Amino acid sequence: MQITFNDIVFGKNDIRGKVGGDELTPKLYTAIGKAFAQYIGETDVWVSVCRDARNHSPQMTEALIEGLIQSGINVYDMGLCPTPLGYYSEYKIPNIVGTLIVTASHNPPEYNGLKMTYKKTALNEQEIAKLKEITKAGKFPTSPQKGQLKTYDIISDYINEQLNNFKQAGHKVKVVVDSANATGGIVGPELYRKMGCEVVELYSEPDGNFPNHHPNPSDEKTLADLKAKEIETKADFGIAFDGDSDRIGIVDDKGISLAGDRLMLIFALDILSKNKKENPTFVSEVKCSQVLYDTIEKNDGCAIMWKTGHGFIKSKMKEENALMAGEMSGHIFFKDRYYGYDDAVYAGCRFIEIVSSKKAENPNFSVHEFINSFPQTFTSEEVRLHCPNEHKYRIVEELQSEFASKPDVFANKINKVITIDGVRLVFDDGFALIRASNTEPVFTLRFEAGSSDMLLNYRSKMLDIVDEKLKIIPTAIKK
Repeated sequence: MQITFNDIVFGKNDIRGKVGGDELTPKLYTAIGKAFAQYIGETDVWVSVCRDARNHSPQMTEALIEGLIQSGINVYDMGLCPTPLGYYSEYKIPNIVGTLIVTASHNPPEYNGLKMTYKKTALNEQEIAKLKEITKAGKFPTSPQKGQLKTYDIISDYINEQLNNFKQAGHKVKVVVDSANATGGIVGPELYRKMGCEVVELYSEPDGNFPNHHPNPSDEKTLADLKAKEIETKADFGIAFDGDSDRIGIVDDKGISLAGDRLMLIFALDILSKNKKENPTFVSEVKCSQVLYDTIEKNDGCAIMWKTGHGFIKSKMKEENALMAGEMSGHIFFKDRYYGYDDAVYAGCRFIEIVSSKKAENPNFSVHEFINSFPQTFTSEEVRLHCPNEHKYRIVEELQSEFASKPDVFANKINKVITIDGVRLVFDDGFALIRASNTEPVFTLRFEAGSSDMLLNYRSKMLDIVDEKLKIIPTAIKK
């Protein structure tokens, strides 16, 4: 079964691309199903399969399942459900060896993709590259016996387990839930009501055209309706899910969104207040606030800063046996009381539990108090500078050396130069970060300071220094 396709669809963490042309087609999904069977080297085993709300996901799922069962793999088809419920099936359904999830997460409607795990671990960059080579070769052995196909209602299992975990933790909590016409709407609102919450729903009905707004809570523009409804209904807070419900966004009672690092800190402090493990570990990325790391350390936790990227964070969390990990984008991984993967619906349960507990202590508690409780800092939007791939890593290396030898370049002294991922300069009141994107010919920069004037100094000085580097590259342009 020889097949040609654009290599770009096989990424670092998953398969992703536009539907049609030389990217994603049903024929390719069938080939990937056969390649997955060959990759795991087993037959007569069970895997689970589910899909997101995109219009072409049913067709792609059917093609994928056909490739699996032709190769002797048995399949539990779980239908439309959030990506985390695919992961959950590996813990709930006996004897399955992996899950395959047809989704393109928050990408536009014309995209689709595939996330895969084997033995409860997501395929990494090297494993996906191996799968690509098997798919491209197209030499799939014929199975003497087709696999079985059964349906499975994983949503009922999931809701029942969370109700057993959280009981009536949502008592006296009012929440607006914006599911963005994606997958969260078929699980989150029902679960939160059964937990005792008063739930106001926005866009719960799955619709692959995403007619109301893009399903991406880390994009502030997509939260406009949630903020308005939260204020209109006087709810305690709002929850937003992304396209496949593995990322969460939270809006407080004043309609202000919580940055991903602030949300992680709320969860971390709650865990630290209850966990008896000595010096528990938390992992996050280099883009996060210094407040996150310093506050965890001050509360007897161990805060580990690591490389930006879903795969990097998951691997580091497992390596360090961390209780929780997270990213600015809203991926929150709970090992504390959970299985260790990113699940936005579950993260919503945890946030509801925290707010309910606070309101039990003080009926007038406001979620906005979380923001006021943190040290005040001034944070920049992410800055993107284009730079050709062949130059970006060299420039980062030069900056590492220069800042290490010149700690007084900025208005405040550089206390530490962190080179885990790019260059992060740590000051008494914040940080300045520049890193090369893993996937684009781009530098990303972020800044934090104790005052707006100092933030401007860190930002303008870093941009001036980088501009000098870019002047010798004619093709480099600022965006």
